[in-house]
Amino acid sequence: MKRALYAISVALAAAPLPAHADTIVLAGGCFWGMEGVFEHVKGVTNVTSGYAGGSAADANYDAVSTERTGHAEAIQVTYDPAKVSLGQLLGIYFVVAHDPTQVNRQHPDDGPSYRSAIFPQNAAQRSFAQAYIRALNAKAPFNGRIATKIESGPFYPAEADHQDFMRRNPNHPYIQRWDVAKVKKLRVTYPSLYRNW
Repeated sequence: MKRALYAISVALAAAPLPAHADTIVLAGGCFWGMEGVFEHVKGVTNVTSGYAGGSAADANYDAVSTERTGHAEAIQVTYDPAKVSLGQLLGIYFVVAHDPTQVNRQHPDDGPSYRSAIFPQNAAQRSFAQAYIRALNAKAPFNGRIATKIESGPFYPAEADHQDFMRRNPNHPYIQRWDVAKVKKLRVTYPSLYRNW
Protein backbone atom coordinates (compact mmCIF):
# COMPACT_ATOMS: atom_id res chain seq x y z
CA MET A 1 0.00 0.00 0.00
CA LYS A 2 2.72 2.49 0.98
CA ARG A 3 4.64 1.75 -2.25
CA ALA A 4 1.50 2.30 -4.32
CA LEU A 5 0.80 5.60 -2.57
CA TYR A 6 4.37 6.72 -3.13
CA ALA A 7 4.11 5.91 -6.85
CA ILE A 8 0.86 7.84 -7.11
CA SER A 9 2.34 10.83 -5.31
CA VAL A 10 5.42 10.88 -7.55
CA ALA A 11 3.32 10.54 -10.70
CA LEU A 12 1.11 13.45 -9.68
CA ALA A 13 3.85 15.74 -8.37
CA ALA A 14 4.71 17.46 -11.64
CA ALA A 15 3.58 20.88 -10.44
CA PRO A 16 6.27 23.11 -8.89
CA LEU A 17 6.29 23.41 -5.11
CA PRO A 18 4.97 26.62 -3.58
CA ALA A 19 7.75 28.86 -2.30
CA HIS A 20 5.97 29.36 1.01
CA ALA A 21 3.94 27.49 3.60
CA ASP A 22 0.76 25.95 2.22
CA THR A 23 -2.52 24.99 3.88
CA ILE A 24 -5.15 22.33 3.23
CA VAL A 25 -8.34 21.42 5.11
CA LEU A 26 -9.10 17.74 5.72
CA ALA A 27 -12.20 16.15 7.26
CA GLY A 28 -12.16 12.56 8.44
CA GLY A 29 -14.13 12.01 11.61
CA CYS A 30 -13.51 13.44 15.06
CA PHE A 31 -10.99 16.24 14.81
CA TRP A 32 -9.21 15.20 18.01
CA GLY A 33 -7.59 12.19 16.36
CA MET A 34 -7.02 13.84 12.99
CA GLU A 35 -5.25 16.73 14.69
CA GLY A 36 -3.18 14.38 16.84
CA VAL A 37 -1.95 12.41 13.83
CA PHE A 38 -0.93 15.42 11.76
CA GLU A 39 0.78 17.13 14.68
CA HIS A 40 3.21 14.21 14.58
CA VAL A 41 4.15 14.78 10.91
CA LYS A 42 7.50 16.39 10.10
CA GLY A 43 7.06 19.48 7.96
CA VAL A 44 3.63 20.28 9.39
CA THR A 45 3.94 23.63 11.13
CA ASN A 46 0.43 24.04 12.53
CA VAL A 47 -2.81 22.07 12.89
CA THR A 48 -6.07 23.72 13.88
CA SER A 49 -9.25 21.83 14.68
CA GLY A 50 -12.45 23.34 13.37
CA TYR A 51 -15.53 23.14 11.19
CA ALA A 52 -15.47 23.19 7.38
CA GLY A 53 -18.42 24.19 5.22
CA GLY A 54 -21.62 25.58 6.62
CA SER A 55 -22.00 29.11 7.94
CA ALA A 56 -20.22 31.14 10.61
CA ALA A 57 -23.40 31.56 12.65
CA ASP A 58 -23.55 27.93 13.73
CA ALA A 59 -19.89 26.94 13.54
CA ASN A 60 -19.73 25.70 17.11
CA TYR A 61 -19.59 22.25 18.66
CA ASP A 62 -23.10 22.16 20.06
CA ALA A 63 -24.71 23.24 16.78
CA VAL A 64 -22.54 21.05 14.55
CA SER A 65 -23.29 18.04 16.76
CA THR A 66 -26.97 18.29 15.81
CA GLU A 67 -25.91 17.12 12.31
CA ARG A 68 -28.09 19.81 10.72
CA THR A 69 -25.58 22.59 9.98
CA GLY A 70 -23.73 21.14 6.97
CA HIS A 71 -20.33 21.46 8.64
CA ALA A 72 -17.73 18.72 8.84
CA GLU A 73 -15.37 18.37 11.78
CA ALA A 74 -12.07 19.12 10.10
CA ILE A 75 -8.48 20.18 10.56
CA GLN A 76 -6.58 22.96 8.86
CA VAL A 77 -3.06 21.73 8.16
CA THR A 78 -0.29 24.24 7.50
CA TYR A 79 2.87 22.67 6.12
CA ASP A 80 6.21 23.36 4.49
CA PRO A 81 6.11 21.82 0.98
CA ALA A 82 9.92 21.62 1.00
CA LYS A 83 9.72 19.14 3.90
CA VAL A 84 6.48 17.26 3.30
CA SER A 85 4.54 17.10 0.07
CA LEU A 86 0.80 17.29 -0.47
CA GLY A 87 1.00 13.74 -1.81
CA GLN A 88 2.59 12.53 1.42
CA LEU A 89 -0.04 14.33 3.49
CA LEU A 90 -2.82 12.74 1.47
CA GLY A 91 -1.18 9.34 1.87
CA ILE A 92 -1.28 9.79 5.65
CA TYR A 93 -4.86 11.04 5.43
CA PHE A 94 -6.11 8.06 3.41
CA VAL A 95 -4.10 5.27 5.08
CA VAL A 96 -3.52 6.37 8.67
CA ALA A 97 -5.82 9.16 9.85
CA HIS A 98 -9.22 7.75 8.87
CA ASP A 99 -11.13 5.18 6.81
CA PRO A 100 -12.01 6.85 3.49
CA THR A 101 -14.51 4.13 2.56
CA GLN A 102 -17.01 5.07 5.29
CA VAL A 103 -19.93 7.34 4.34
CA ASN A 104 -21.03 10.04 6.80
CA ARG A 105 -19.31 8.34 9.69
CA GLN A 106 -15.98 7.37 11.21
CA HIS A 107 -16.37 4.62 13.74
CA PRO A 108 -17.51 5.10 16.47
CA ASP A 109 -19.08 8.42 15.40
CA ASP A 110 -22.04 8.72 13.02
CA GLY A 111 -23.41 11.63 11.04
CA PRO A 112 -22.46 13.91 8.15
CA SER A 113 -20.22 16.05 10.37
CA TYR A 114 -17.91 12.99 10.50
CA ARG A 115 -17.75 12.60 6.71
CA SER A 116 -14.62 12.09 4.67
CA ALA A 117 -13.94 15.26 2.68
CA ILE A 118 -11.11 17.39 1.37
CA PHE A 119 -11.53 21.17 1.19
CA PRO A 120 -8.81 22.34 -1.23
CA GLN A 121 -7.59 25.88 -0.75
CA ASN A 122 -6.75 26.51 -4.40
CA ALA A 123 -7.28 25.09 -7.87
CA ALA A 124 -3.97 23.22 -7.90
CA GLN A 125 -4.83 21.38 -4.68
CA ARG A 126 -8.28 20.53 -6.06
CA SER A 127 -6.84 19.04 -9.25
CA PHE A 128 -4.20 17.12 -7.29
CA ALA A 129 -6.73 15.70 -4.82
CA GLN A 130 -9.12 14.68 -7.59
CA ALA A 131 -6.34 12.89 -9.47
CA TYR A 132 -5.12 11.27 -6.25
CA ILE A 133 -8.55 9.83 -5.48
CA ARG A 134 -8.96 8.56 -9.04
CA ALA A 135 -5.58 6.84 -8.84
CA LEU A 136 -6.34 5.26 -5.46
CA ASN A 137 -9.76 4.07 -6.59
CA ALA A 138 -8.13 2.25 -9.48
CA LYS A 139 -6.04 0.08 -7.14
CA ALA A 140 -6.51 -2.49 -4.41
CA PRO A 141 -7.55 -2.39 -1.65
CA PHE A 142 -9.85 0.53 -2.45
CA ASN A 143 -11.10 -0.57 -5.89
CA GLY A 144 -13.59 2.26 -6.29
CA ARG A 145 -14.74 2.28 -2.67
CA ILE A 146 -13.38 5.69 -1.61
CA ALA A 147 -16.20 7.87 -0.26
CA THR A 148 -14.08 11.01 0.16
CA LYS A 149 -15.64 14.07 -1.48
CA ILE A 150 -13.92 17.18 -2.75
CA GLU A 151 -15.84 20.09 -1.26
CA SER A 152 -15.76 23.87 -1.05
CA GLY A 153 -16.48 26.09 1.90
CA PRO A 154 -14.86 28.17 4.61
CA PHE A 155 -13.03 26.87 7.66
CA TYR A 156 -13.92 28.04 11.16
CA PRO A 157 -11.56 27.28 14.08
CA ALA A 158 -13.16 25.27 16.87
CA GLU A 159 -13.39 26.30 20.49
CA ALA A 160 -10.18 26.48 22.51
CA ASP A 161 -10.92 23.31 24.48
CA HIS A 162 -10.82 21.31 21.23
CA GLN A 163 -7.37 22.58 20.17
CA ASP A 164 -4.36 20.30 20.83
CA PHE A 165 -6.79 17.94 22.51
CA MET A 166 -4.71 14.77 22.26
CA ARG A 167 -1.55 16.54 23.39
CA ARG A 168 -3.34 18.04 26.41
CA ASN A 169 -5.46 14.98 27.24
CA PRO A 170 -3.36 11.90 26.36
CA ASN A 171 -5.23 9.70 28.84
CA HIS A 172 -8.75 10.71 27.82
CA PRO A 173 -10.77 7.48 27.29
CA TYR A 174 -11.77 8.41 23.71
CA ILE A 175 -8.16 9.21 22.79
CA GLN A 176 -6.90 5.97 24.31
CA ARG A 177 -9.58 3.85 22.65
CA TRP A 178 -9.66 5.32 19.15
CA ASP A 179 -6.73 7.64 18.43
CA VAL A 180 -3.52 6.38 20.06
CA ALA A 181 -3.47 3.50 17.57
CA LYS A 182 -3.53 5.96 14.66
CA VAL A 183 -0.41 7.71 15.93
CA LYS A 184 1.30 4.34 16.33
CA LYS A 185 0.29 3.44 12.78
CA LEU A 186 1.79 6.70 11.53
CA ARG A 187 5.10 5.87 13.23
CA VAL A 188 5.17 2.40 11.66
CA THR A 189 3.87 3.30 8.20
CA TYR A 190 5.73 6.59 7.70
CA PRO A 191 8.78 6.42 10.00
CA SER A 192 10.72 9.03 8.05
CA LEU A 193 7.90 11.54 8.48
CA TYR A 194 7.12 10.79 12.12
CA ARG A 195 8.17 13.10 14.92
CA ASN A 196 7.56 13.05 18.66
CA TRP A 197 5.94 15.96 20.45
